[in-house]
Amino acid sequence: MNDVTQSILHVLDGYTSAVFSKDVDAFVALYDQDVRVFDMWGEWSYTGVDAWRGMVKNWFRSLESERVVVAFDEVHVATTNELATASAFITYTGVSAQNEALRVMQNRITMVFKHTNGTWKIIHEHSSAPVDFETAKVIFKQ
Repeated sequence: MNDVTQSILHVLDGYTSAVFSKDVDAFVALYDQDVRVFDMWGEWSYTGVDAWRGMVKNWFRSLESERVVVAFDEVHVATTNELATASAFITYTGVSAQNEALRVMQNRITMVFKHTNGTWKIIHEHSSAPVDFETAKVIFKQ
């Protein structure tokens, strides 16, 4: 595993940690100021870290005493010296204050990273799930 891939995996670890601790600042720090996010929930897209911060604050606040455990599976990283991509299956498990699993959602995620000022930042994120052809409903893998 090369150093760039290791750095990208470190960012994903930061994502996991920030979500579990509901740390808005740590989460948003993973993203470039000019990030563009195609999220699955509510909005068509978010442009800029301030717009993304607003979504993250609302998400973490909505959890109340619950936490979310994030797991990345089948991570594929492609790198150059200045850009990297990571695609994976991502599982979000909502857990109670007693650490009991309440619900699970899995979807697909692709992230693009840019190396700036000695650090890797997410410049684009796209989460998705397939849509059933007959019903036009999103298919969640659970």
